[in-house]
Amino acid sequence: MRDSNRLQRLQQRPLWDFALALYAQPGVEQACLTLQDDAGVDVCELLFHCWLYHHGLQAEPGALAAIREERHRWQQQVTATLRQLRRDLKSQAAHSESISTLRKTLQTAEIQAERENLQRWQQWALTLSDQEERLIKSDISQHNVAQWLQDMLFSRPLAPLPKQVRGVDKEAQRALTVLSGQLDRCESPR
Repeated sequence: MRDSNRLQRLQQRPLWDFALALYAQPGVEQACLTLQDDAGVDVCELLFHCWLYHHGLQAEPGALAAIREERHRWQQQVTATLRQLRRDLKSQAAHSESISTLRKTLQTAEIQAERENLQRWQQWALTLSDQEERLIKSDISQHNVAQWLQDMLFSRPLAPLPKQVRGVDKEAQRALTVLSGQLDRCESPR
């Protein structure tokens, strides 16, 4: 895709800024946590797809495979490890100031790992490649965004889904609906 206007708009609104603005919308944080914890969704990839959709674009499925695998490894090896350590210390932090401080440090590191991941997703999208078309214009109507996100995220799961999840359960579908309903309301932070 060589649509310079759309690429320019992507460059003007970094993925990190978009993600923060979207995450602050009503219901989005809980929707993302539901998708992450209950359905094994990589929230950074989810936010990446939302960012592209917001700008009238989508990732070309064939080109997406390699970057998806690379970013998934980062999520598993870095971000998920930090998140699990932080969560494991939650009960101890209630009784120890030093453990509470350590948890806050881990949370800061986890957020920085997510930011780095989002920056790498963005860099991939903005880097023009002669070998592959990475982005294509999106023709997804606003009424079909939740289904499109579901197809993008669950057609080939990145991580093994928990045993209780078969396909996409009602909670995950509800979370995708909440998220898609906030996409067009997402404005730049002021």
